[in-house]
Amino acid sequence: MSAPENDLLVVRPSKWMLVVIVQLRQGTMRFNELRRNMGGVPQKSLSQTLRELERNGFVSRRAYATIPPRVEYDLTDLGRELLALAEDWQNFARRNRPAVEAARQRFDSDESALF
Repeated sequence: MSAPENDLLVVRPSKWMLVVIVQLRQGTMRFNELRRNMGGVPQKSLSQTLRELERNGFVSRRAYATIPPRVEYDLTDLGRELLALAEDWQNFARRNRPAVEAARQRFDSDESALF
């Protein structure tokens, strides 16, 4: 079943999606290595994020029949393209953090005046 020409690819980034993509910039990683590097991500959230990234073709998953089982994750070509967008977003956020924080403070003080 093909999508209409005007239908857009919809990728809904989760809270951890861009963090995982940026982490995998370093190369192939195992689950626990990713989790350790990301500090604070719940195991369930990381599992769901990796499954969604794999489903969308951004990450490849390779399982080895060892004891204990070993699973490795890596960016695909599509994932490396998404990495460029993630890095642009990260640069935007760093560059504009003071302006966003100032806007939030103005908004919050205006909101408190309404109540």
